[in-house]
Amino acid sequence: MIESAKSMIPSSLASSLEPVLTKQTQNQIQDIHWFRTDWQRSGAATGFATWNDKNDESTEVVVKLPVIERELRWTRCMQNADGVAPRLFASGKELNGYDLAWMVIERFPIGPLGKHWEISNIDRIANAAARFTNSASEFPIDQEGRREDWDVLLKTAKMSVRENHIKDESKWKKAHSLLSKKLKIILERWRSRRIDQWLHGDLHFANAMCRSEKPDAKVSLIDLAEVHAGHWVEDAVYLERQLWGYKSRLKTTKPVHAMAVARKSLGMRVDDDYNDFVDIRRLLLAATAPAFMQSEGDPRYLSACLEQLQNAADRLHLK
Repeated sequence: MIESAKSMIPSSLASSLEPVLTKQTQNQIQDIHWFRTDWQRSGAATGFATWNDKNDESTEVVVKLPVIERELRWTRCMQNADGVAPRLFASGKELNGYDLAWMVIERFPIGPLGKHWEISNIDRIANAAARFTNSASEFPIDQEGRREDWDVLLKTAKMSVRENHIKDESKWKKAHSLLSKKLKIILERWRSRRIDQWLHGDLHFANAMCRSEKPDAKVSLIDLAEVHAGHWVEDAVYLERQLWGYKSRLKTTKPVHAMAVARKSLGMRVDDDYNDFVDIRRLLLAATAPAFMQSEGDPRYLSACLEQLQNAADRLHLK
Protein backbone atom coordinates (compact mmCIF):
# COMPACT_ATOMS: atom_id res chain seq x y z
CA MET A 1 0.00 0.00 0.00
CA ILE A 2 1.32 3.43 -0.95
CA GLU A 3 1.55 5.86 1.97
CA SER A 4 1.96 9.60 1.92
CA ALA A 5 5.23 10.99 3.27
CA LYS A 6 4.74 14.55 2.08
CA SER A 7 4.06 15.99 5.52
CA MET A 8 7.08 14.43 7.19
CA ILE A 9 10.12 14.98 5.09
CA PRO A 10 12.81 16.58 7.29
CA SER A 11 16.42 15.95 6.33
CA SER A 12 16.52 13.03 8.79
CA LEU A 13 13.83 11.19 6.82
CA ALA A 14 15.50 12.14 3.58
CA SER A 15 18.76 10.70 4.87
CA SER A 16 17.02 7.49 5.85
CA LEU A 17 15.76 7.14 2.28
CA GLU A 18 19.23 7.48 0.76
CA PRO A 19 19.87 3.72 0.47
CA VAL A 20 16.53 3.27 -1.27
CA LEU A 21 17.22 6.17 -3.62
CA THR A 22 20.68 4.80 -4.37
CA LYS A 23 19.23 1.41 -5.19
CA GLN A 24 16.42 2.87 -7.29
CA THR A 25 18.96 4.81 -9.37
CA GLN A 26 21.11 1.70 -9.81
CA ASN A 27 23.86 3.16 -7.63
CA GLN A 28 24.34 6.13 -9.94
CA ILE A 29 23.56 8.67 -7.17
CA GLN A 30 26.22 9.05 -4.47
CA ASP A 31 27.45 11.35 -1.69
CA ILE A 32 24.21 13.21 -0.95
CA HIS A 33 24.56 16.27 1.30
CA TRP A 34 21.19 17.67 2.39
CA PHE A 35 20.74 21.43 2.80
CA ARG A 36 18.13 24.14 3.02
CA THR A 37 18.39 27.58 1.40
CA ASP A 38 17.27 30.88 2.90
CA TRP A 39 14.71 31.33 0.12
CA GLN A 40 13.36 27.78 0.12
CA ARG A 41 9.68 27.95 1.03
CA SER A 42 8.46 24.39 0.55
CA GLY A 43 8.90 21.46 2.90
CA ALA A 44 11.04 19.57 0.41
CA ALA A 45 14.46 18.23 1.27
CA THR A 46 17.19 19.23 -1.18
CA GLY A 47 20.67 17.84 -1.47
CA PHE A 48 23.82 18.13 -3.53
CA ALA A 49 25.12 14.83 -4.85
CA THR A 50 27.23 13.16 -7.51
CA TRP A 51 25.77 11.29 -10.47
CA ASN A 52 27.87 8.59 -12.12
CA ASP A 53 26.78 7.70 -15.62
CA LYS A 54 27.31 4.39 -17.41
CA ASN A 55 30.68 5.61 -18.71
CA ASP A 56 31.76 6.25 -15.11
CA GLU A 57 31.78 10.01 -15.65
CA SER A 58 30.70 12.11 -12.66
CA THR A 59 28.32 15.08 -12.74
CA GLU A 60 27.27 17.36 -9.91
CA VAL A 61 23.51 17.11 -9.37
CA VAL A 62 20.71 18.20 -7.04
CA VAL A 63 18.29 15.78 -5.39
CA LYS A 64 14.79 16.98 -4.46
CA LEU A 65 12.16 15.07 -2.51
CA PRO A 66 9.33 15.20 -2.31
CA VAL A 67 8.27 17.27 -5.30
CA ILE A 68 4.65 17.87 -6.18
CA GLU A 69 3.26 16.15 -9.24
CA ARG A 70 3.14 19.42 -11.22
CA GLU A 71 6.83 20.11 -10.77
CA LEU A 72 7.80 16.61 -11.76
CA ARG A 73 5.47 16.59 -14.76
CA TRP A 74 6.72 19.91 -16.11
CA THR A 75 10.37 19.12 -15.50
CA ARG A 76 9.85 16.00 -17.57
CA CYS A 77 7.87 17.87 -20.23
CA MET A 78 10.55 20.54 -20.69
CA GLN A 79 13.50 18.26 -21.35
CA ASN A 80 13.53 19.21 -25.04
CA ALA A 81 13.05 22.93 -24.43
CA ASP A 82 16.50 24.21 -25.41
CA GLY A 83 17.87 24.22 -21.87
CA VAL A 84 15.29 26.57 -20.35
CA ALA A 85 14.59 23.97 -17.63
CA PRO A 86 17.05 21.83 -15.65
CA ARG A 87 18.30 18.60 -17.15
CA LEU A 88 16.61 15.63 -15.50
CA PHE A 89 18.85 12.65 -14.68
CA ALA A 90 16.31 10.48 -12.85
CA SER A 91 12.87 10.73 -11.27
CA GLY A 92 10.02 8.72 -9.86
CA LYS A 93 6.64 8.96 -8.18
CA GLU A 94 7.28 6.41 -5.43
CA LEU A 95 10.08 5.73 -3.00
CA ASN A 96 10.26 2.90 -0.46
CA GLY A 97 6.51 2.29 -0.60
CA TYR A 98 5.67 5.95 -0.11
CA ASP A 99 3.64 8.03 -2.50
CA LEU A 100 6.62 10.37 -2.77
CA ALA A 101 7.76 11.96 -6.01
CA TRP A 102 11.44 12.75 -6.37
CA MET A 103 13.91 13.87 -8.99
CA VAL A 104 17.60 14.31 -9.67
CA ILE A 105 18.43 17.38 -11.75
CA GLU A 106 21.57 19.14 -12.89
CA ARG A 107 23.42 21.40 -10.49
CA PHE A 108 23.90 24.78 -12.13
CA PRO A 109 27.36 26.30 -11.66
CA ILE A 110 26.02 29.87 -11.71
CA GLY A 111 23.11 31.21 -9.69
CA PRO A 112 20.71 31.97 -8.30
CA LEU A 113 20.94 35.33 -10.06
CA GLY A 114 19.34 36.93 -7.02
CA LYS A 115 22.63 36.72 -5.16
CA HIS A 116 24.10 39.62 -7.13
CA TRP A 117 22.25 42.46 -8.83
CA GLU A 118 23.08 43.03 -12.48
CA ILE A 119 20.96 45.17 -14.79
CA SER A 120 21.19 42.48 -17.47
CA ASN A 121 19.48 39.97 -15.17
CA ILE A 122 16.03 41.34 -15.97
CA ASP A 123 16.36 40.97 -19.73
CA ARG A 124 17.81 37.49 -19.34
CA ILE A 125 15.10 36.28 -16.94
CA ALA A 126 12.37 37.81 -19.12
CA ASN A 127 13.86 36.03 -22.10
CA ALA A 128 13.88 32.75 -20.17
CA ALA A 129 10.22 33.19 -19.25
CA ALA A 130 9.30 33.82 -22.88
CA ARG A 131 11.30 30.79 -24.00
CA PHE A 132 9.60 28.68 -21.35
CA THR A 133 6.13 29.72 -22.47
CA ASN A 134 7.04 29.29 -26.12
CA SER A 135 8.42 25.78 -25.55
CA ALA A 136 5.46 24.80 -23.37
CA SER A 137 3.03 25.79 -26.13
CA GLU A 138 3.25 22.28 -27.57
CA PHE A 139 1.26 21.04 -24.58
CA PRO A 140 -2.51 21.74 -24.69
CA ILE A 141 -4.09 24.00 -22.10
CA ASP A 142 -6.09 21.65 -19.90
CA GLN A 143 -7.05 24.01 -17.07
CA GLU A 144 -8.59 27.40 -16.41
CA GLY A 145 -6.47 30.32 -15.29
CA ARG A 146 -5.96 31.14 -11.64
CA ARG A 147 -8.93 32.86 -10.06
CA GLU A 148 -7.75 34.62 -6.95
CA ASP A 149 -10.47 35.72 -4.51
CA TRP A 150 -9.71 39.43 -4.74
CA ASP A 151 -12.78 40.38 -2.68
CA VAL A 152 -11.50 38.42 0.32
CA LEU A 153 -7.91 39.55 -0.20
CA LEU A 154 -8.95 43.20 -0.36
CA LYS A 155 -11.04 42.89 2.82
CA THR A 156 -8.09 41.25 4.57
CA ALA A 157 -5.76 44.01 3.36
CA LYS A 158 -8.13 46.70 4.66
CA MET A 159 -8.27 45.03 8.06
CA SER A 160 -4.48 44.73 8.13
CA VAL A 161 -4.05 48.44 7.42
CA ARG A 162 -6.31 49.27 10.35
CA GLU A 163 -4.86 46.77 12.79
CA ASN A 164 -1.20 47.38 11.96
CA HIS A 165 -1.48 51.16 11.50
CA ILE A 166 0.61 51.00 8.37
CA LYS A 167 2.44 54.16 7.36
CA ASP A 168 0.23 56.48 5.30
CA GLU A 169 -2.80 54.73 6.72
CA SER A 170 -5.22 57.40 5.49
CA LYS A 171 -3.87 57.15 1.92
CA TRP A 172 -4.23 53.39 2.01
CA LYS A 173 -7.82 53.70 3.20
CA LYS A 174 -8.66 56.18 0.46
CA ALA A 175 -7.10 54.00 -2.24
CA HIS A 176 -8.83 50.89 -0.90
CA SER A 177 -12.17 52.66 -0.78
CA LEU A 178 -11.85 53.70 -4.42
CA LEU A 179 -10.82 50.22 -5.47
CA SER A 180 -13.74 48.64 -3.62
CA LYS A 181 -16.18 50.73 -5.64
CA LYS A 182 -14.57 49.77 -8.93
CA LEU A 183 -13.53 46.21 -8.14
CA LYS A 184 -16.34 44.46 -10.02
CA ILE A 185 -15.61 46.37 -13.24
CA ILE A 186 -11.86 45.84 -12.86
CA LEU A 187 -12.26 42.11 -12.33
CA GLU A 188 -14.54 41.79 -15.35
CA ARG A 189 -11.81 43.38 -17.44
CA TRP A 190 -9.06 41.26 -15.87
CA ARG A 191 -10.97 38.03 -16.41
CA SER A 192 -11.45 38.87 -20.07
CA ARG A 193 -7.71 38.41 -20.71
CA ARG A 194 -6.45 35.60 -22.91
CA ILE A 195 -5.66 32.47 -20.88
CA ASP A 196 -4.04 30.39 -23.56
CA GLN A 197 -0.41 29.91 -22.54
CA TRP A 198 1.61 28.18 -19.85
CA LEU A 199 3.43 30.43 -17.37
CA HIS A 200 6.32 29.64 -15.03
CA GLY A 201 4.31 31.11 -12.16
CA ASP A 202 7.19 31.71 -9.72
CA LEU A 203 9.47 33.99 -11.69
CA HIS A 204 11.84 35.34 -9.08
CA PHE A 205 15.60 35.71 -8.97
CA ALA A 206 16.17 32.65 -6.78
CA ASN A 207 14.75 30.47 -9.54
CA ALA A 208 17.01 31.87 -12.27
CA MET A 209 20.15 29.85 -12.92
CA CYS A 210 22.97 29.75 -15.48
CA ARG A 211 25.34 27.24 -16.97
CA SER A 212 27.96 29.86 -17.90
CA GLU A 213 29.58 32.93 -16.37
CA LYS A 214 29.27 34.84 -19.63
CA PRO A 215 27.23 38.02 -18.99
CA ASP A 216 24.86 37.20 -21.86
CA ALA A 217 24.46 33.50 -21.06
CA LYS A 218 20.91 32.21 -21.30
CA VAL A 219 19.01 31.74 -18.05
CA SER A 220 17.33 28.51 -17.04
CA LEU A 221 14.34 28.36 -14.71
CA ILE A 222 14.04 25.90 -11.85
CA ASP A 223 11.17 25.08 -9.47
CA LEU A 224 8.30 24.40 -11.85
CA ALA A 225 5.77 23.74 -9.10
CA GLU A 226 3.69 26.84 -9.93
CA VAL A 227 3.34 26.38 -13.68
CA HIS A 228 -0.19 27.30 -14.71
CA ALA A 229 -2.29 28.58 -17.57
CA GLY A 230 -2.61 32.34 -17.85
CA HIS A 231 -1.63 35.56 -19.59
CA TRP A 232 2.03 36.47 -19.92
CA VAL A 233 1.61 39.74 -17.98
CA GLU A 234 1.18 37.66 -14.82
CA ASP A 235 4.78 36.46 -15.04
CA ALA A 236 5.96 39.89 -16.15
CA VAL A 237 4.41 41.78 -13.22
CA TYR A 238 5.52 39.04 -10.82
CA LEU A 239 9.09 39.72 -11.92
CA GLU A 240 8.64 43.49 -11.77
CA ARG A 241 7.10 43.40 -8.32
CA GLN A 242 10.37 42.22 -6.82
CA LEU A 243 11.85 45.59 -7.74
CA TRP A 244 9.06 47.79 -6.40
CA GLY A 245 11.01 48.49 -3.25
CA TYR A 246 14.14 49.41 -5.25
CA LYS A 247 13.38 52.59 -7.17
CA SER A 248 16.89 52.92 -8.56
CA ARG A 249 16.62 49.48 -10.14
CA LEU A 250 13.22 50.21 -11.65
CA LYS A 251 14.67 53.34 -13.26
CA THR A 252 17.26 51.30 -15.13
CA THR A 253 15.20 48.19 -15.92
CA LYS A 254 11.70 47.62 -17.28
CA PRO A 255 10.69 43.99 -16.62
CA VAL A 256 7.32 44.17 -18.39
CA HIS A 257 8.79 45.84 -21.46
CA ALA A 258 11.64 43.32 -21.43
CA MET A 259 9.13 40.47 -21.45
CA ALA A 260 7.21 42.02 -24.35
CA VAL A 261 10.43 42.46 -26.34
CA ALA A 262 11.49 38.87 -25.62
CA ARG A 263 8.13 37.54 -26.77
CA LYS A 264 8.21 39.55 -29.97
CA SER A 265 11.71 38.30 -30.73
CA LEU A 266 10.32 34.74 -30.62
CA GLY A 267 7.34 35.60 -32.80
CA MET A 268 4.90 35.37 -29.90
CA ARG A 269 1.73 37.42 -29.55
CA VAL A 270 1.83 40.75 -27.70
CA ASP A 271 -1.61 42.36 -27.80
CA ASP A 272 -1.85 46.12 -28.24
CA ASP A 273 -3.87 46.54 -25.02
CA TYR A 274 -1.50 44.58 -22.79
CA ASN A 275 -0.61 47.66 -20.73
CA ASP A 276 -4.17 47.80 -19.39
CA PHE A 277 -3.82 44.26 -18.06
CA VAL A 278 -0.40 45.15 -16.63
CA ASP A 279 -1.87 48.05 -14.66
CA ILE A 280 -4.80 45.98 -13.46
CA ARG A 281 -2.40 43.31 -12.22
CA ARG A 282 -0.24 45.94 -10.52
CA LEU A 283 -3.34 47.47 -8.95
CA LEU A 284 -4.60 44.18 -7.52
CA LEU A 285 -1.25 42.96 -6.22
CA ALA A 286 -0.29 46.30 -4.70
CA ALA A 287 -3.68 46.82 -3.05
CA THR A 288 -3.67 43.41 -1.38
CA ALA A 289 -0.04 43.44 -0.21
CA PRO A 290 -1.04 44.37 3.39
CA ALA A 291 -2.94 41.09 3.56
CA PHE A 292 0.43 39.32 3.65
CA MET A 293 2.27 41.16 6.40
CA GLN A 294 4.53 38.24 7.25
CA SER A 295 6.01 38.03 3.76
CA GLU A 296 5.30 41.50 2.36
CA GLY A 297 5.28 43.70 5.44
CA ASP A 298 8.58 45.48 4.88
CA PRO A 299 7.80 49.23 5.25
CA ARG A 300 9.78 50.16 2.14
CA TYR A 301 7.96 47.58 0.07
CA LEU A 302 4.54 48.61 1.38
CA SER A 303 5.27 52.25 0.56
CA ALA A 304 6.21 51.19 -2.95
CA CYS A 305 2.98 49.19 -3.19
CA LEU A 306 0.94 52.24 -2.23
CA GLU A 307 2.67 54.25 -4.95
CA GLN A 308 2.07 51.50 -7.51
CA LEU A 309 -1.57 51.33 -6.44
CA GLN A 310 -2.08 55.08 -6.83
CA ASN A 311 -0.25 55.30 -10.15
CA ALA A 312 -2.08 52.34 -11.65
CA ALA A 313 -5.42 53.77 -10.53
CA ASP A 314 -4.58 57.07 -12.23
CA ARG A 315 -3.58 55.39 -15.49
CA LEU A 316 -6.76 53.30 -15.44
CA HIS A 317 -8.76 56.50 -14.79
CA LEU A 318 -10.39 55.21 -11.64
CA LYS A 319 -12.33 57.99 -9.93
